[in-house]
Amino acid sequence: MRRTWTWTFGLPPEMLWPVLADTNRFNEAMGLPSYALEETPQPNGTILRRGRGKAAGFTLEWEEKPYEWIHGRYFRQAREFTKGPFRRFGPIFELEADGTGSRLTYTLEWEPLSIVGRLFGARLGRKAGEVVGKRIVEAAAFAKGERATFFDLPPPELPAGARERATALAAEIDRSPYGNGLGRKLAELVTTGMATDLAQLKPKRLAVQFAVPTRVAVEACLAGVRAGLLTMKWDLLCTNCRGAKFSTAALSELPRGAHCPSCNIDYDRDFERNVELSFAPAPSVRPLLAGGFCLSGPLATPHVIAQLLLAPGERRTVGLALPAGSYRLRTLHPGTFVDVEHHGGAFPGLHATATGVEAGLPGEAGTVTFANDAGFELAALIEDRTWTREALTAPEVISLQAFRDLFAAATLRPGDEAGVGQVALLFSDLRGSTALYERVGDSVAFNLVREHFALLASIVRDHDGAVVKTIGDAVMAAFGDPADAVKAALDMQARIAGHELVLKLGIHAGASVVVNLNDRLDYFGSTVNMAARLQGQSKGGDIVLSRAVADDPAVEDLIATVPAAEESVALKGFADPISFVRLRPR
Repeated sequence: MRRTWTWTFGLPPEMLWPVLADTNRFNEAMGLPSYALEETPQPNGTILRRGRGKAAGFTLEWEEKPYEWIHGRYFRQAREFTKGPFRRFGPIFELEADGTGSRLTYTLEWEPLSIVGRLFGARLGRKAGEVVGKRIVEAAAFAKGERATFFDLPPPELPAGARERATALAAEIDRSPYGNGLGRKLAELVTTGMATDLAQLKPKRLAVQFAVPTRVAVEACLAGVRAGLLTMKWDLLCTNCRGAKFSTAALSELPRGAHCPSCNIDYDRDFERNVELSFAPAPSVRPLLAGGFCLSGPLATPHVIAQLLLAPGERRTVGLALPAGSYRLRTLHPGTFVDVEHHGGAFPGLHATATGVEAGLPGEAGTVTFANDAGFELAALIEDRTWTREALTAPEVISLQAFRDLFAAATLRPGDEAGVGQVALLFSDLRGSTALYERVGDSVAFNLVREHFALLASIVRDHDGAVVKTIGDAVMAAFGDPADAVKAALDMQARIAGHELVLKLGIHAGASVVVNLNDRLDYFGSTVNMAARLQGQSKGGDIVLSRAVADDPAVEDLIATVPAAEESVALKGFADPISFVRLRPR
């Protein structure tokens, strides 16, 4: 049995897909309960996913089949029931261009198990059409910019006193030097937002939503944790599905790897790529139920461009024009995979066998052929290998001043270390500080040096960096972007000019190792040594940049008009002479 509804909208499919294919959000808006799945590995490596729940007085048990979709065009999914009024139930969503707009077709298919299932299915179909239609129209209006939120929803049920508590915590956030005036907005989001958005709050998304720089949003979230409005967790993301399959509140409890039960694989920790800091409401203000409203829809894995559920022996050719890029062909379960560097034109086919995936012969341009010769049903997919920039990665977090100030005790587990592919390190020192003490006296000199530390720390924060430590009169600061480090250095020299102090600065960027040192996170390795040695080459009032920093494209633009000279020197600890650029800001 089936029911079909159709709508037309004045927006192209690529604008509608992100809001209409968000099945987790839609299911929450339609009032469906959250649920969890029991995931059981099978002898052939696939995963049997079973769910349980109740609806309309019926006890339900089902096998959840993998979704099928082609990004921007359609998705479908089916549940096969072992208990309840249906044998099979699932939606089909189809989106196609219609002139300058789109045509959307939504279908519900079900196979009743009895006369009760037939009657209940017909009633459910009528009701679902009304609810789905209302939510689709609301979501389309949101995509068009005609409304501020996705849906009109009743306020969530909160614990007694939660709103008053949130208001008080918002005020505490705003009193923090890192609250940035966002306490009220955070409290409103926590008390009124959808659970879909709150279960894994991402500061980079919040920055867009609040129309503020990323650092400002991250700092506010960290201040929210300190105040008690939010909790934070370090997520170790699966390298296949990119879901958070291990989470911990403490950095010191982060393991070197984890197991993903959904993909049936073990995976390693990569500090730069799959360690993410996310946030959620404090349970005392907004408790969230475990599980989700849809656990495997297209936007749960947005890097997957196409996913098909193939019967044994099935071959299917689909229209799919992929732009140039880096892709991976694999199955949903463990096995061999094929990486493809696509430069346009015909795309290789996907041939699944019992051991994994092989590249098939390319078909006509704009089509891809999927074939299953594994001998069992499986899901095969094509994914984009690039990682999203929405994640707030561990290196980004530990190079922020707010994190180091608010969570100074956050360290790796004893004996642990983590590689970072790039960090820009700035070292500063004062020229002639001993003579300064003799010239102006100890008390005055001490206050000047203390004020200089405060000034440098403020500038480092303003440029998205963090002071790692001070050593005597020197400062070591870390930045995620070399351009930010150079901006900070230029600002330092500009703002300290005319004072009694003369600042020496050196900057280098490269790979490093994050370690625990003196109960704080620190950096170790040749990049640290090089940055420190370059600062030693500074004469005062200048900035010494390694070639790695000076040759960065963003840095080249920054220093294009700054007087500079190229020099070379032998440095202790380095076999060959080191070339560097000396900037002399006016």
